[in-house]
Amino acid sequence: MKNLINFHKRRKEPNLLISVLVLILTLLVIFPGVASSSNLESSSSPQIGHVQEQISTKALEESGDSRVTSVSYGNLGLFQKIGQYIDIVYTLEGIVVAILILILYRRMTMEELKKFTKNPLKGLYSRQTWEISKTEETDQEKSEMRRIRLFTAVPILFIAFAELLLFSGRNGAAVWIHIITLIALSLSNLYIKDPKIHNIYQSLMLLPVLRLVNLSMPVFYDKTLYTFIFVYGPLAIPVAVIIMNQRKVLEQIGISRKNIGVYMILSIPLGFLVGLGEYLTIRPQSLIPDLTFESLLILSIIMIFFVGLVEELIFRSIIQTRLEQALSAIESILITSFLFGLMHSGYGTFYEILYTGFVGLFMGFAFYKTRSLPFVAVLHGLVNVFLFGILPYYLSGWAGF
Repeated sequence: MKNLINFHKRRKEPNLLISVLVLILTLLVIFPGVASSSNLESSSSPQIGHVQEQISTKALEESGDSRVTSVSYGNLGLFQKIGQYIDIVYTLEGIVVAILILILYRRMTMEELKKFTKNPLKGLYSRQTWEISKTEETDQEKSEMRRIRLFTAVPILFIAFAELLLFSGRNGAAVWIHIITLIALSLSNLYIKDPKIHNIYQSLMLLPVLRLVNLSMPVFYDKTLYTFIFVYGPLAIPVAVIIMNQRKVLEQIGISRKNIGVYMILSIPLGFLVGLGEYLTIRPQSLIPDLTFESLLILSIIMIFFVGLVEELIFRSIIQTRLEQALSAIESILITSFLFGLMHSGYGTFYEILYTGFVGLFMGFAFYKTRSLPFVAVLHGLVNVFLFGILPYYLSGWAGF
């Protein structure tokens, strides 16, 4: 009961991390790099591994300024309306909380009054002791949670800043920010002794590593399908090291065969629906030359056992699980889905970041409820199979698609 009360208290506290996420999403909307999205239809490389080729200076001059202006000023009224709705929600929430506090305080006062009437001295002493210990415990918990949130927000800001630079075409600066972030996270254990923060920093180190491996990997094949083996294969090594170092049982990171048959069947229609939504967002070309059994088998193996498995190990099994142990389930899912969407900035379009962010939210909730890594990994892989193998062949020639 005590843990449940503490959990609800943490959820109602002003959350620095969520405020940071909202601020960065707003910056993404108005950032000038949004103009680079006009080159999407020539892209054929999926997921986090791809960095969109930058459009020419002439194209930026023709389309960039007008789009930024329309985003900055055209949506001002919308943001004001959203702010008004938020104010109304907070006002109603404050009224409800105030009423609940009054009711609870009245009940506690009546109970304490009865105890005090029966034994005045004992009741007075117990009440004072309870109030002092409760205040000290609450203050200590609040201070610890503020500290964890602050230390978690700092590297997330740096990772987000690097992805913003990548989003706007400043690849060199993005590489340096990711390198600095990786070095800082690696050396943090020399100065920070909190094991919860260590676990979070270890998990966040995987994101700069993922981006740096991606940016440094040359394209060996015309359609870049086999490039994913060279990108995600090496990433399995630091993932395994972190899992072994933190000594978590397999069930905690989702390695379980529970209900696996049902999950595998469910992943097929879900993968199609999610893949269809992303196809309508980025309209990629197919990564395979035809829809033969051999081509689909190769695509499925790469997308499920390399891309899907490694990404879900990073985002769900490691990052989300570590954040959940230090903060709360809701905060861990929100932060992980935000990072998952942000790491798709290489496509150069805000809509892909937004869509994959919501997909990450769905995947995070599914992992939290099922605790099944096979389910989310296969689902993730099938999304890519539909997105980069099947849907482009059937929908690219249709009117409206």
